[in-house]
Amino acid sequence: MHTSRRTLLTFLGATALTAPLLSTRIATAAPSAAAGLDDPAKKEIAMQLVSSAENSSLDWKGQYGYIEDIDDGRGYTAGIIGFCSGTGDMLDLVELYTARKPGNVLAKYLPALREVDGSDSHDGLDPNFPRDWARAAQDSAFQQAQNDERDRVYFNPSVSQGKADGVGTLGQFTYYDAIVMHGDGSDPTSFRSIRKRALGKAKPPAQGGSEVTWLNAFLDARVWAMRQEEAHSDTSRVDTAQRVFLKKGNLNLDPPLDWKVYGESFHIG
Repeated sequence: MHTSRRTLLTFLGATALTAPLLSTRIATAAPSAAAGLDDPAKKEIAMQLVSSAENSSLDWKGQYGYIEDIDDGRGYTAGIIGFCSGTGDMLDLVELYTARKPGNVLAKYLPALREVDGSDSHDGLDPNFPRDWARAAQDSAFQQAQNDERDRVYFNPSVSQGKADGVGTLGQFTYYDAIVMHGDGSDPTSFRSIRKRALGKAKPPAQGGSEVTWLNAFLDARVWAMRQEEAHSDTSRVDTAQRVFLKKGNLNLDPPLDWKVYGESFHIG
């Protein structure tokens, strides 16, 4: 759970937001297909959408070796989903990798990762941790560990909750993107808190509500949560991406898809 480097740069004024005004018309949408975000083709789209926001690129598989401290209070942010040294998910990842491949280049950092968990400290990690992370990222076992932890912590829970709520592929993606950024803890800006806030305004389809109305309520709650943290205060990943798909009634995330994040345009054909 992390702040994207693009979000932080935008907040600091390095990127100008040039989001167009969106139409207020909501298209009438067809019912969602049975296949959800866990369909392989849809999952690939989800990975690309998140990577567009997190890394300004659709090439999510090129991010295994990414690592930097983006000064968001979470220490190092790294890998395909922004595992953070300060939030525990990086520790879980390196523990999994080490269980599968003892003696790997990152194993020696486990004591330090346990110590810095919950802080932005680099104690015991500098100066060589970024270099060794990049080395580990060339190992297919580490790449698979990143994939598996992404699915366990973020992707699978969001898809499961989405299906339980009766939302289709787009709805499941809005859940996934929220869990990636906010985590699923008990704090006021977590995914479960966002969903609870939305429940105060609308009902999901599983409770008899309209899918479009529910997703609008969920995205409203998401925007509120993002604005509670300065580093998340640019809401274009919702306003000029997810809202665009919703307003077009594209509840299945069917290509072609066109969207903007932090003023940059992206396309999936």
